[in-house]
Parts: sequence; structure tokens; C-alpha cells
Amino acid sequence: MSKLGNLGARLYRGEVGYDFVGKRKIWYAVSILITITAILGLAVRGLNMGIEFEGGAVFNTPKTSVSVAQAEESAEKASGHDAIVQKLGDDAMRIQIAGVDIDKSDRIKAALAKDLDVKAADINADLVGPSWGEQIANKAWQGLAIFMVLVVIYLAIAFEWRMALAALIALIHDITITVGVYALVGFEVTPGTVIGLLTILGYSLYDTVVVFDSLKEQSKDLTKQTRFTYSEVANRSINGTLVRSINTTVVALLPVAGLLFIGGGVLGAGMLNDISLSLFVGLAAGAYSSIFIATPLVADFKEREPQLKALKKRVLAKRASAAARGNVVEDGDFRGEDEPRGSVPDEDATPAVVGPRAQPASRSRGKGRPSGKRR
Repeated sequence: MSKLGNLGARLYRGEVGYDFVGKRKIWYAVSILITITAILGLAVRGLNMGIEFEGGAVFNTPKTSVSVAQAEESAEKASGHDAIVQKLGDDAMRIQIAGVDIDKSDRIKAALAKDLDVKAADINADLVGPSWGEQIANKAWQGLAIFMVLVVIYLAIAFEWRMALAALIALIHDITITVGVYALVGFEVTPGTVIGLLTILGYSLYDTVVVFDSLKEQSKDLTKQTRFTYSEVANRSINGTLVRSINTTVVALLPVAGLLFIGGGVLGAGMLNDISLSLFVGLAAGAYSSIFIATPLVADFKEREPQLKALKKRVLAKRASAAARGNVVEDGDFRGEDEPRGSVPDEDATPAVVGPRAQPASRSRGKGRPSGKRR
């Protein structure tokens, strides 16, 4: 078995782990800082809305030796509006000009053909009305709202409303960060971006549901014992699925990174940038939120319940009593009053948090063993 596989098995058994839930205030602070940065970027710089949303014209030219700067200057001079020029892989160009109507498009096309030294018939012009872009935006918002409602209903039925609320907060967190990154880097928002945003919601929710399913299983009849708090069981659920979450996220990010950095950056394919950036940022944010945000939030919500609040008090009181008697084996693994020191806990008593399990004292009976009846 590989080292990663061994680590995953040890995490699942609770032999090692990291206290994600115990340090949740740190992760909350990090998330709030990132979210504030994203909101500030959105408020200050705004989104660079594509031609599909604002309306205008897109001119696709054949191969030309003119530079991007020269083409941009020529397009702005011919149209009187700002232009966005992208160099395509075969030295062709994609020129976007907002606020252009049909009457101006033929004149701009003729001017571009002259300045770029190409035939006017070889330039493909596409006109987009602003009403079409508005319809696309409205449909996207409707789809997002419907998706959120269905997710909350499903999670509330399959798990409970607290998990549904935590998942919803994590999804909003992921969308906010992704949109903020678009504002900060200035990438154009196109229908491809909307598709990417809707796609990442499913990936983000997948990791969250995996952890919730483990937590639901491990927290059955939790109040009937006094060994673990709900937060410790939640932390064990995160650690038990940690390697699986990392593996699925890395496998999903690798092809997206190829689209973003090779397809978009090297080959200059603009549409790949629109889709791949939202996917890359959203997948990373989704993996982060499922581990550091969603499950810790559930622990916070659940431990406000009277029965789980009382359970936490009983667990801590029992541990304090055990510590006073010197009966502590390790954090999260305390013997009951009727359990002699050195006894082995049952399977359900696996520590929820940290550290390799303490080994019991040697029971070998070598020389120097007290005399007595041999078994």
C-alpha cells in the first residue's frame, strides 16, 4: 500500500489527524478575510462583462501580422468605443467592441480590413444585442436560485436542516470568492463563466455531502456515551474522508489547470480562460469550504442544542475527573470509572483527534516475574 494509502487508513481509524474543528476560529477568520477581499475587488473594480451581456460586435479576423496594440488602436479609432483584442493561436484576432449597432458595424469592418491589411469579406462580424445578454443573466440567476433551493431541501431531508444551512453558507462562500477573483484579475465574464460557476457548485457540494454522510453515521446514539463530544466526532469525520477529498480535488484540478495555463495562457484561447478560471478557483474554494467551513459550522450549530451542550459538559467533567486520578491515556481517549488503567477501549472509542494511539504497557512475563501459578 502506498504512503498516501497508509495515511488515509490511519486517518480513518483515528490514529492520526488534525484538529480542524477545534481550530475553526482560525479558518473562519481566514475565510472572512478572503471574502472581504473578494467583495472589495468586486465593489472597486467591478466585473468585466463580456459582449454577450452588454451588447456590441465581435470581429474575427484572418491571419494578420498587425500587433494586438495596433489592432486595438485601430478598432477604437474606427468605433469610438473601447475595444478588447485577443490574439488567437493561428495569428488571427478576436476584436470585441461594446455599444456597436448594425449601422456602424459595416463601417468598422471596412476600417479594420484596411488597417489590418486583410480582405473585408474575410472578417466575420457577429452582432449581439444587450437584451439577449440580459436574458442570459436572468436565466443564470434563476438557475442558481433553483439549485440552491433544491440543495437545501435535499440536505434537510437526507440529513437535517443544520447541515443544509452549513452547506448553503459554504456554497455562497465559494461563489463569492470565485466572482471576486474574476473582478480582481479582470477576466471577462461570458456565458462560459456562468457555466463554470454552475458547474463548481456540484463539485463543492460533493465533498461536503461525503463528510456529512460520515458524520451522520458516526454521531448515531452519541448522547448515550460520555467519551466524545459532537465536535470531536465531526473532526474525526473530516479526517476520515480527508485523503479522499484531496484525491478527488487534485484529479479534478489537473485538467482544469491544463485548460487555464496551457490552453488559455499559451494558446491564447479566450473562451477556455472564461470557463477554466471559474472552474479552477471554484474547485479549490469548494474543497477548502467542505473541510474548513461546512463541517465546523455544523458542529457549532449542533452543540447549541441542549442535549449536546449537556453531553459536552459531561465529557469534559469526566475527563477532568480522570485527569485528577491520573487515568488519562491521551486526548480524547479517557477510561470510565470502572475501566482499569491499561485496559483496551472498545472499537467505538477510537480517539477523535490526534496522535498515534498510546501503546499498552508490555505484559510479557519474562525473568523476574512475580511467582505464582503459571497459566
